[in-house]
This record gives sequence, structure tokens and C-alpha cells, in this order.
Amino acid sequence: MKIHLVDGTYELFRSHFGAPPKKAPNGQEVGATLGLIKSLLMMLTSSEVTHVAVVFDHVITSFRNDLYAGYKTGEGVDPNLLAQFPLAEEAVSALGLVVWPMVEFEADDALATAATKFKKNKSVDQIVICSPDKDLAQLVTGKQIVCWDRRREIVLDEKGVIEKFGVSPESIPDYLGLVGDAADGYPGIPGWGAKSTSIVLSKFKHIESIPDDTAKWRLKSISPGRASSLTESLSQRKEEAMLYRQLSTLRTDVPLKETLSDLKWQGAWERLKTVCHKLGDEKIPERVTRWR
Repeated sequence: MKIHLVDGTYELFRSHFGAPPKKAPNGQEVGATLGLIKSLLMMLTSSEVTHVAVVFDHVITSFRNDLYAGYKTGEGVDPNLLAQFPLAEEAVSALGLVVWPMVEFEADDALATAATKFKKNKSVDQIVICSPDKDLAQLVTGKQIVCWDRRREIVLDEKGVIEKFGVSPESIPDYLGLVGDAADGYPGIPGWGAKSTSIVLSKFKHIESIPDDTAKWRLKSISPGRASSLTESLSQRKEEAMLYRQLSTLRTDVPLKETLSDLKWQGAWERLKTVCHKLGDEKIPERVTRWR
């Protein structure tokens, strides 16, 4: 079987910017929530989609904000979108899917924990992480754990990660620690661009393994002068680089109580009709192919 782990936060943002706006009878904007439900219903029509969990950032902040003051927050996010997170969680749960709302941890940590937990089950052939978030590339394992960008219909296996980033999945946190991640709010190390970082890490794997002595680099594609400037920048900001790597490293200890059988989609709950009525869309239940 395949397990589909859905980044609900990403999907809700995607729907907010991609789906048409829609007001509920009470006047609240609900277009993103409706777009998300329709998208999940479309996914559930595939015979391969049998076991599903959807993860949300119930609050935008997490323990990482305590580690780094500049880490992403909900500041600047459209209030009409933020207000839909509880609605989206309620609607997805009514659809009959497992929902993991994160408070202390981030959605990506729950995805990492679930992937680590369920990959050990012999009946699981593949785990599909439904998100294009580059942080999640660190979870990719051969063809067993892959990332699926549903919008662009791109599936990244381990070979694909190497082709895209120039490094293996195990080096993705180091890569992001050096290059930075604007979406998460940390800048990386000056001078360390995507190309030079991938060349260096493809040989040394991890930040602490990069020699201070550039004579030990022996990388034909990086000139001695360039290597010298890179090592100087890194030596001055080594602690920052290690902190950024820590920020990008996903946790696998999120307390998720559900078993594999809990993830099997048995159909929508009857309460979905009530939720859709509240959202002002009576046609969604007509699309549901299975009810409990």
C-alpha cells in the first residue's frame, strides 16, 4: 500500500491563492477551505490513495521561534487565510481523514515523524509526502519515501533530490543551513550560493566536515580564491550555520498516536454535510464517493 501524507498548511495556502474567493453565509471568507476539500476529494478518487493523514500548523509559530528570533511567524499573512485554519481542520476531519494540528511542533515535523514511523511497516510499499517544501527533501529515501508536488505533478525520489539540489537527502539540512531559506526566515551564510554549496557538500556531506584548510578541498570546479573566501565566511559564522541547520532539521519525535489502520480512509462522516452547509456549499457532499 501507499501512504499519502498531506501538508495541509501548504495546500490551504495554495487554495487561498488559487481558488476563487467565497463568502460563507455568516460573511467569513472560506474559499481556501472549500478549495482544499475539493482538492482532497479529487485525490481520494485515485485507487492508490487509501491511507491518508493531513497535517496543519494550527499556530504558525513553533519551538524554532525560541531558537531564532527571525524565524517565520504569521506576521504578514492574510487574516482571512489565518482565520480558515480551524475551519479547514474541521472540514478535513469531517471528510474522514486523520488530522494532525501542530502547536509546539511544525507540520513538517509531523510529516517527518509519520514517515519515519510508518516506513518500518512491511505492508507499506511507499510513503508519498504531498508537498513541494524543500525541507522535506531530507526525508526522501530511494523510491520508498518520495515528495509529490501535486500542483506541478512532479515526484522527487532520491535521484531527483540529487538532480535538483546537487546533494543527497541527508545533506539537505546542511545545504539549507548554508544557503538559507527565505520562506522560513533565516538567511544562510554570505557567499554560500546554491551552486558552490552543492559542490562542497556533495563531497563533504556535512558542515562540520568541511576542512578549514582549502588545500584539502581538491575541488576542480572551485578556484583557490573562491574556496578561500568561502572558508573565511564560514569560519566567521560557523555557529550561525549550525543554528540554521538545526532550524531546517526536521524532528521525528512528534507524539502521533494513530496506527497505520487509523489512516485508512473509510469515507466521510455525516457531519460533513453540516460543515458544508456552514461553509455555504451544498454541492460538495454530492462529490463524496464513500460515506461511513
